[in-house]
Amino acid sequence: MNTVKIKRVFLIFFTLAAVTTLGIGNYFLQMTSTTLANMNDDVDWEQSDKRPAPINLKDGEPVSVLLMGVDDGEERTDSLILLTLSPGDESINMISIPRDTLTTIAGKGKKDKINHAYTFGGSEATIRTVENLLDVPVDYVLKVNMESFTNVVDALGGVEVENDLDFTFWDHHYPEGKLQLNGEEALGYARMRHEDPRGDFGRQLRQQQVLEAVIQQSASISSLTKVDDMFEIVEEHVKTNITFKEAWDLQSNYKSARHNIEQHQLEGESTEIDQTYYYKPDKDKLESISKKLQEHLNITKDKS
Repeated sequence: MNTVKIKRVFLIFFTLAAVTTLGIGNYFLQMTSTTLANMNDDVDWEQSDKRPAPINLKDGEPVSVLLMGVDDGEERTDSLILLTLSPGDESINMISIPRDTLTTIAGKGKKDKINHAYTFGGSEATIRTVENLLDVPVDYVLKVNMESFTNVVDALGGVEVENDLDFTFWDHHYPEGKLQLNGEEALGYARMRHEDPRGDFGRQLRQQQVLEAVIQQSASISSLTKVDDMFEIVEEHVKTNITFKEAWDLQSNYKSARHNIEQHQLEGESTEIDQTYYYKPDKDKLESISKKLQEHLNITKDKS
């Protein structure tokens, strides 16, 4: 079993809840002060060019967060999930971007797989490429080294999901219906692809499902059985541009966003160019997703 490869997207799920502190209490946030200080040295990203003015977190203005998974020693992002948070609407929109998505790479002026943007220009190229693809600003970034996801889920006391497909993976049976999963089981649940007739889309749905479960599970301090251990994991494996002051404002003003989480996928079709597989987004569906995200962020686009 390739343990690095199987832990790709999953620590992201904890990170959203832990770092943006969507309702996990003041004790957790106080610990975040020291942790964030050690997490701000590797993500150089300030205000997006697509933002005409700084966001006022105290007023609960809608924001976006890009979750970016990178394995140790790898030169490509393995997972990209963009979330838009609107406490006024008490909602989160979540969009998974397939790693093989064919798009123009920022700073290179040529089309390639979106996960190659990190190879060409690191975090900044990846962020700008996502911005250009979805035509929305990226306000905050969580860059995650995919390690120790099983410990994170176990520290939460496990997660509960509603499974719509009976399957067996890694010698564990996942029957249809409501399931309580520990860390290893959650990895297998979100990792399985080949037994799902929906392929990678089915896997993305399960990844989003686990992310939502972690957000909800993290809403109560009583669910955190190993808080200190979790912060050690995050401090070591996560980098972000979120400051302590911003984390405090997010904790204070964005808790309600978790009440309604809407999941989206980037629809399109597989294509082959020079014997290389790509995923080509449907132009109309991409435009529709972009408009939905813009509306959720209260962004008005010039129609001229």
